[in-house]
Amino acid sequence: MAKIYLLSNQKYEDVQNIEIFKIEYIKSYIDLKKYDALVFTSKNGVYSLNSFNNDWKNIPSYAIAEKTAKIINKEGGNVKFIGQSGHGNDFAKELIPLLKDKKALYIRALKVVSNLVETLKNANINIDELTTYKTVCNDNIKEKIEKNSSIIFTSPSSIECFFKIYTWDKSFKAIVIGKTTAKYLPDYVDFKISNKTSIEECIKLAMLDSF
Repeated sequence: MAKIYLLSNQKYEDVQNIEIFKIEYIKSYIDLKKYDALVFTSKNGVYSLNSFNNDWKNIPSYAIAEKTAKIINKEGGNVKFIGQSGHGNDFAKELIPLLKDKKALYIRALKVVSNLVETLKNANINIDELTTYKTVCNDNIKEKIEKNSSIIFTSPSSIECFFKIYTWDKSFKAIVIGKTTAKYLPDYVDFKISNKTSIEECIKLAMLDSF
């Protein structure tokens, strides 16, 4: 059985982690009490906001997927809605009828790949953005990747950092968490996209591919 590498710090059985990037929080002094809704598309958004502001827990949160919602609940937040699609652009469409007549705040990374805010603003939704974290490539990676391995890419940042450190071998197999992330892969890399935007689904696909 070929090895499976996950470019993340999340631990899974029979999967080897390469922490290809680190998360750095960006602290800000913002009055959250003027907002009726908080929009989260990542657990890192929840963790980073929670690191410097407790008021968010009293404001209804709109989570892109079940996993993000679980983190919101775990940190003491108030989940109002959980998206069904798992994709940023589709999530925006789900939010349009829910955020009408509300003042919303999108908790985001420094770099984002979806058009969530643009889609909502085009639908006349009153939404602001707050950058609370950024990804930084981990230049201390020394690990060698075996030939014929499956590599799971979970974000554009994981792709960017991987290709800064490693050279792609033709024997590698790329598994990607979603269509948007896949767009960031170099043209010469063949890949497969998981059916759902979850690491678990990526691992299932990688395991099928690794025999």
